[in-house]
Amino acid sequence: MPEPMLRQQLCDYARKLNSSGLSVGRSGNLSVRCGDDCLITPSGVDYQQLSADDIVLIDLHGQGSEKSLQASSEWHFHCGIYRSRSDIQAVVHAHPTYCTSLACSHRTIPAFHYMVAVAGGKDIPLAPYALFGTEALSAHVSKALQQRQACLLANHGMIAIGESLPSAFNLAEEVETLAEQYCEVLKLGTENILSDEQMQQVLDKFHDYGQRV
Repeated sequence: MPEPMLRQQLCDYARKLNSSGLSVGRSGNLSVRCGDDCLITPSGVDYQQLSADDIVLIDLHGQGSEKSLQASSEWHFHCGIYRSRSDIQAVVHAHPTYCTSLACSHRTIPAFHYMVAVAGGKDIPLAPYALFGTEALSAHVSKALQQRQACLLANHGMIAIGESLPSAFNLAEEVETLAEQYCEVLKLGTENILSDEQMQQVLDKFHDYGQRV
């Protein structure tokens, strides 16, 4: 997709962060790979007022034009993901209520439901806490996402990644739904977790199931 279209797509999905409930206010950030670089939402800009020209182009080490706005403070883990995962084209970071609640209680999302496999594995892992906007957090994120498409961030929020911005955003919404359901399961007091063998069967079936964006 040409750069102007990617810029507009980021604006559209940044506004969807608020309308979808994935994040409120100016929290959350998004990026897409653009050739050897990446396009990322800027720091401190109201997404309702965001324009395509506000989107920041940086290389995969966070360097951009001095004339551009400042990139999101979370550029470290966005760039870290692109460096470690050549298959990934988009990153969505948000602070949705249920994912964040689990992350703040230092819980993963285990295989309580077969749809947990939508994130690429037998659970949705938790990246350890580190200060936002640091290389330490980026290292934790890259490790958590080695074999997953989503993870929680301790005392922080969640990340979803994908082969396009729509697919990463859709996954973020699916993970938040799973997090809400898991919170309800925890209220009931009994977790019935699927076995590794059962989850592997799901993962195998997902390889040729449906038509994902």
